[in-house]
Amino acid sequence: MTDKNEEAQTPEIEEEAPVITAHQLPLAGTTLAYTATTGKLPLKDEKDKIVAQIFYTAYTLESDINPASRPLIFVFNGGPGSASIWLHMGALGPKRVDMGAEGFMPPPPYKLIDNAHTWLDLGDLVFIDPVGTGYSRAADPADNEKYWGLAEDLEAVGEFIRLYLSREKRWTSPLYLAGESYGTTRAAGLAGHLIDRGIAFNGVVLISTVMNFQTLRFTKANDLPYTLYLPSFCAAAHYHGKLEDDLQERDLRELLHEVADWAESDYTVALAKGDRMSEGERAAVVERLSCYTGLSQRFILGADLRVNIMSFCKELLRDDKRAVGRLDSRFIGIMASAEGSAFDFDPSMNAITPPYSAVYNQYVREQLGYETDLNYEILSFKVNESWKYQGGQFPDTSEGLRAAFAKNPFMRVLVAQGYYDLATPFQAAYYSLAHMGLDPALRDNITITEYEAGHMMYVHEPSLAKLKADAAAFIRS
Repeated sequence: MTDKNEEAQTPEIEEEAPVITAHQLPLAGTTLAYTATTGKLPLKDEKDKIVAQIFYTAYTLESDINPASRPLIFVFNGGPGSASIWLHMGALGPKRVDMGAEGFMPPPPYKLIDNAHTWLDLGDLVFIDPVGTGYSRAADPADNEKYWGLAEDLEAVGEFIRLYLSREKRWTSPLYLAGESYGTTRAAGLAGHLIDRGIAFNGVVLISTVMNFQTLRFTKANDLPYTLYLPSFCAAAHYHGKLEDDLQERDLRELLHEVADWAESDYTVALAKGDRMSEGERAAVVERLSCYTGLSQRFILGADLRVNIMSFCKELLRDDKRAVGRLDSRFIGIMASAEGSAFDFDPSMNAITPPYSAVYNQYVREQLGYETDLNYEILSFKVNESWKYQGGQFPDTSEGLRAAFAKNPFMRVLVAQGYYDLATPFQAAYYSLAHMGLDPALRDNITITEYEAGHMMYVHEPSLAKLKADAAAFIRS
């Protein structure tokens, strides 16, 4: 009786027709004619009742080529709790937010411009907002949390992809996934999840990668992040001129290789020894850490040789009452006080949220014709804080990627990492790839590219251009 009452109280919603608009984009001496489709695809229960709707924006190139033979790229961001707005309006879509050459926050009002580096000439694009992000919602608001978990998310987004392929008759298209941040966690998991359901991908693009969460979580008795973050700390110190002159004059990539090698050898061994380190060993490690991070030996000793991300962001420029960004350590924020162990706000996140929010909300209504009073959830902290990570304290979806490789040896992966990313540091991505148990015969299927920017490397215009060139080489090969 209770179940029937609950069912009766669940609101009935009907599927809405998508909004379709026609556009043109000048690109590389030609003009791309394309169709934009905005709308929601339904998730249904076993009784064929809509229980949730996933909002999406799709861009389809107008051409004489059969759409079924054209590459199709499914795109999402991460969080968890983030909409696809960042990759949509910053890197892959036909329009983007004007952030200037360096990507620092521009003065309002913010501007929408043509994206000369769109991926639309490489394949049709489908930007997906998982439930609780963008305009995607459960039919009953109380059910939103049912989709906020690693396994639940893979099931929901996987069902969206299956339904889109069916409705648009794209089952035989070359298929790609492109995810950023937690979106790479999702992409790795989806590759393994969907191949068992008959959907195999030609390629997966991982932008600012996290598959193994042990590499990122600064928890008691987990020393791994301290070693993997060190090259990124060094990159930030180098960018802000906080290293000694001989290191400041070094080639950055060469220097970071040196730091990574030391972190994986001497530093790892030292942390493993713990209190068994001799005073001489401890002094040597402290001196090297200070040399590579620009932090004082006193601070490093006080941190027991273990500097976490938040304290680094506050400490590097503490004397100037400034903090560096977590998403992108090139960014600087003015702090209320030089005291404390963490920044007041992430300057890199703060710099991009207003421009992207304003430009997207105008664009989706004015040019894409989608009207709604719903709030577009750019990044929901409610989703993020409620997320269920199956797999214990350190979930890991690299096994899904390995399994997909084993079952589909033709699949390839492009890994894109920024030097100044303190959210998903580049060395952590390389560690995860090296520990996923991939067969040696398949290791050449992975391509790694690096950028002189941060987590969202595409806000930096030279990196945006490089990302497009790397993606073009990857897809066209």
